[in-house]
Amino acid sequence: MPSALDKIVLDQAEGLRRLLAPDVARIVSLVGGVRGAGTSSAVANLAAALAHQGKDVLVIDESDGGKNSVTAALGIVAAGSFAGVLAGRLPLSQAVGRTPDGVAVLPSPRATIDGYAPGRLSAALNGFADIVLIDAMLDDEGGISPLAMQGHDLVISMRADAASITGAYACVKRLHYVHAIQQLRVLLNGVASASDAQSVYQNLSEVANRYLSVSLSLAGAISLDARMARALQLRRSVVEAFPAAPAALDYRRVASDLLYWPWRPVAATEAPSGKTLRTPMASIDPA
Repeated sequence: MPSALDKIVLDQAEGLRRLLAPDVARIVSLVGGVRGAGTSSAVANLAAALAHQGKDVLVIDESDGGKNSVTAALGIVAAGSFAGVLAGRLPLSQAVGRTPDGVAVLPSPRATIDGYAPGRLSAALNGFADIVLIDAMLDDEGGISPLAMQGHDLVISMRADAASITGAYACVKRLHYVHAIQQLRVLLNGVASASDAQSVYQNLSEVANRYLSVSLSLAGAISLDARMARALQLRRSVVEAFPAAPAALDYRRVASDLLYWPWRPVAATEAPSGKTLRTPMASIDPA
């Protein structure tokens, strides 16, 4: 966690960045290695925590709308989709649905946007929200969408059980192979203790570094908390439904730290048409 002095310096840097590029939204992509890794729940709760800190937040739901998606879990009924926004059928402000705490949620099934140029995808989001959280879906080769690749941060969501650990490592390996990504963040969900979280993260980090030369940094750990399930039954985030719950406090802590993660550089690449597109650099510095 940044020190008070670090936060003062980073606040100044963030203010300068926003002064120079006031309409640029920070994009954070979250992906799970296996089903049940808690990715959609993490997206919903981080979004709520950021909204409670006064941020305008947009959630992009790349799923096909299953019962475990962000949209379904929160009972969101959106008027449109990201593909519809790109096609000009609805402005973004009218296409989104809203949670009780003001988070905007936009369905965006991956198959409907994969054909668009990355620069057009990210440009369509600028000016609407301070932070965009993407519940990213992997394709058959383990790659993420052109939109998710625009993320200034890429976070792997996982649990502390054997299947999730194995899946997280496989996810790291696939992302490294498909996109040449060398550094990622890890968010641990449903952990019994901070020491358990640190142990799992340390082991995964050592293996990823040894065999793939991929560096991992810990985004945070979320406590095992029965109120997570109750909030899901209510179709609400635990942050909004049970603000004093251990998991809610953890999500607030991660959201607060997220604001001080270094802003990720974006590199320009040439599209086949000769037009310049904006895509994130494959290598990002760990916090």
